Amino acid sequence: MKAWLGIGSNIGDMAAMLDQAVDKLAAIPGIRVVARSPDYRTPPWGKTDQPWFLNGAVAIETDLDPHALLDACQGIERDLGRIREERWGPRIIDIDVLAYEGAAVEDERLVLPHRYVRERAFVLVPLNEIAPDLTIGGETVSDALAKLDRTGIARA
Repeated sequence: MKAWLGIGSNIGDMAAMLDQAVDKLAAIPGIRVVARSPDYRTPPWGKTDQPWFLNGAVAIETDLDPHALLDACQGIERDLGRIREERWGPRIIDIDVLAYEGAAVEDERLVLPHRYVRERAFVLVPLNEIAPDLTIGGETVSDALAKLDRTGIARA
């Protein structure tokens, strides 16, 4: 199956952290990275009194089910030093499962497609680079992005 991930960091060497996250994804059996967006410098969202982020998107093919994919992403976050302290706060690495082909999930651990994906330009700008025609919530990524303010978002 195909799945799309969002990656981000706003602590330390952000570009190196995103590269490490993608390398670790590619090293997991059952995951094959098929596309990666350029990195984008983006303003903080939600909690705005923190450093800017570097964000990107990754397309994968996977044999893992959605929950196993979430577990793999969270394992990489832990391996790279992520500590979950504050909602929407600073993070050394963030890997979000944005969408998973053919899957609609809503439970205590996972919501697919990601509940905020169509509201966040920092997610859609890089995702649009690799999957503009991906339909999420009845709308393509490019159509959803066209409705959002992209102020401050720039290719790194």
